[in-house]
Amino acid sequence: MTSSPVLALTTGEPAGIGPDLTLALAAAWQDHETRLVAIGDPELLAERAARLALAVRIVPLADGAPVPAPRDGVLPVWPVRLRAPCEAGRLDPANAAYVLETLDVAIAACRDGLADAMVTAPLHKGAIIEGGYPGFTGHTEYLRDACGVEAVVMMLATERTEPPLRVALATTHLPLRAVADAIDAESLRRVTTILDADLRRHFGIARPRILVCGLNPHAGEEGHLGVEERDIIAPTLAELRREGLDLVGPLPADTLFTPHHLKNADAVLAMYHDQGLPVLKYAGFGEAANVTLGLPLIRTSVDHGTALDLAASGQADAGSLRVALDVAARMARSGHVAPE
Repeated sequence: MTSSPVLALTTGEPAGIGPDLTLALAAAWQDHETRLVAIGDPELLAERAARLALAVRIVPLADGAPVPAPRDGVLPVWPVRLRAPCEAGRLDPANAAYVLETLDVAIAACRDGLADAMVTAPLHKGAIIEGGYPGFTGHTEYLRDACGVEAVVMMLATERTEPPLRVALATTHLPLRAVADAIDAESLRRVTTILDADLRRHFGIARPRILVCGLNPHAGEEGHLGVEERDIIAPTLAELRREGLDLVGPLPADTLFTPHHLKNADAVLAMYHDQGLPVLKYAGFGEAANVTLGLPLIRTSVDHGTALDLAASGQADAGSLRVALDVAARMARSGHVAPE
């Protein structure tokens, strides 16, 4: 049980709203039981604080130095230096390595026991790809590879709805034409078991009830609108039910997200990104957290992007980042982390 967890917050794409959100939360930080440390360039944060007229004192920490107790208006920082000057709202691929280094620092801090969880502000995939990392597809996959695990699961959660809505994804950042080929019995079994295990481990749900979407319209309509449900999804779910998992489906996605189905569900497993996430974001955009399941560390993030047009404007809403921090703190206090 970690009563005063340390949350390592990566500040994300430097030209976006990540630094703004970090500073806004630091200026009004009221959780005096949780220690927050940002990971980014101290000079960038100080310059952005001045532009936003936020009274936040940036305090760089030496390598390995403990994170101090929270103090109003003080933001401890583990320094990572920009690779190139940064202009708010203007991407520079030269800073791709900077963004990835902030992630590496957070991962190392969690694995070395310096932080209890990592929380990530949004990054820009295109800038990182153009900065020399053509295989980069997002935070989720980067963390999977950096932690050396076979698979992770992306889940977004909001408590704005009643009951809370949690949506996990069988596939993540794939072109739509590649989704069907990516769904096979092995991958579906892996994702479903990770989802079930981490709902138990991190959220204290003794036997999670998971609703599973079909891939095709009307969940394939018995093979007339697609065969993936008949040939892959339904047999895999049946096998997992025999092993004790509480699974319902495959269900048509257009009717699954209704109160009748959701009232007794702990999570929904959608087959692809834009099948499940538009519903969740409609229900709780700006008040949802992105949670990566299956890692040997705790990681949460925001439910939105870099919003370059809002950078340094003072108009960015820190609600989702606040939720991500709250969820990470609760998970850290639970004392349960996925095994190595």
